[in-house]
Amino acid sequence: MSLDHQRETQFNREGQLRERQLKDELRKLQSFMNRDPFVSVLVDGDGMIFEDDMIRRGETGGKEAAARLWNEIKDYVHEKLPDVPSECRIVTRIYANLKGLADVCYKSGIVERANLLEEFYRGFTGSKILFDFVDVGPGKDRADEKITELFKLHLSDYHCHHIFFGCSHDNGYARLLEQYTEPTLTKRITLLEGVPFERELNSMRSQYTTVKFEDLFRTSKINLYNPLQNHASQPISSQPARAPSDIAAAQSVYQSPYQPIAGNNNPSPAPSNSSAMNPKAPSWASTANAAAQLASPPPTPTPAMSQPATSEEIPRNKYGQRIDPPTVYDREVVNRVRNLKLCNVHFLRHDCAYDPCTHSHKYKITKNELQSLKTLARMVPCYYGPDCDDPKCIYGHRYVNFPSAPSHLANGIPSLSTVRQS
Repeated sequence: MSLDHQRETQFNREGQLRERQLKDELRKLQSFMNRDPFVSVLVDGDGMIFEDDMIRRGETGGKEAAARLWNEIKDYVHEKLPDVPSECRIVTRIYANLKGLADVCYKSGIVERANLLEEFYRGFTGSKILFDFVDVGPGKDRADEKITELFKLHLSDYHCHHIFFGCSHDNGYARLLEQYTEPTLTKRITLLEGVPFERELNSMRSQYTTVKFEDLFRTSKINLYNPLQNHASQPISSQPARAPSDIAAAQSVYQSPYQPIAGNNNPSPAPSNSSAMNPKAPSWASTANAAAQLASPPPTPTPAMSQPATSEEIPRNKYGQRIDPPTVYDREVVNRVRNLKLCNVHFLRHDCAYDPCTHSHKYKITKNELQSLKTLARMVPCYYGPDCDDPKCIYGHRYVNFPSAPSHLANGIPSLSTVRQS
């Protein structure tokens, strides 16, 4: 009995010692895991663009943008995310094609010189140690791929307590978010809204928390139809308005990849639906005349203006309203083509003016895919609706109550017509 008692005593001592060692190791491991907590801010800078007034101030505006973003995130974490440690750091990555974005900002009149955007992001990056802007260069989906991989890495990182994801302009990110629908993951993701969420992302909003930081990011897409709107110091000669067919031909040149807003000084409120519109633009003649008066204007494309079409060239009903021929499509092919990011203007009109264009021109499209691309283009209502007389117009003409037309789309495929077909 004495021997058994000694063995039991020794076993208990060894067990207690081992337990203390394991507790110490667990405490050290927990301490290590709690070190350097951070929240991640991932932004696709090709579509989530800071407000114009900050960009115009170059490096100073970049520093202000970084400070405001840092404060907004810090306040949001403190108020809405009590489980996130108060000492957490904010790691921000913005990915974009700097040259392409700078050219667009210059051509649209946001900045007076293209290199202001470079100065802006230099100020943004230099103002905070963990804030970085990454120039991905030209090329299809370069920013998307980098953001996607970093999103996955941070979501599986124990040190990353939350991800703020700026992607409201691009339906392609819906494919990524669809992989993470478990509540344990979705509660760690907040979607940042700049421009209104695109249709597929909008349908997923109920699964995620969303936030919109006022007066920080643009709430409308860049307007390329009025490229001289902010060069007010340059005189612009008045010109008679062009026929709708002329304007439509000019509009289509700028259709890819940035979807513009109405080009006037008092634009109407943006539609709540995220589907892109192709609104009215100033006359091509007045735009070209104003461009000629700039000291060093960017190259301006000169699209061939089509003559007003006759009723034999464009199908119309007995009321004189333009109608679209019936479309035969495969829903699976349409959904696949939607994710290819093809340039509608290049493949359907063959006159894309972007160099480089951020949408694909090199894809070897099949006949079936081309038909599906026509279907996708027709989902965007033509501004002139049934009155359009441009034979090359690639948009839809069956919706008459613009801009509420997208309400007639069923699962992204045109269905009900509001224009009588006979």
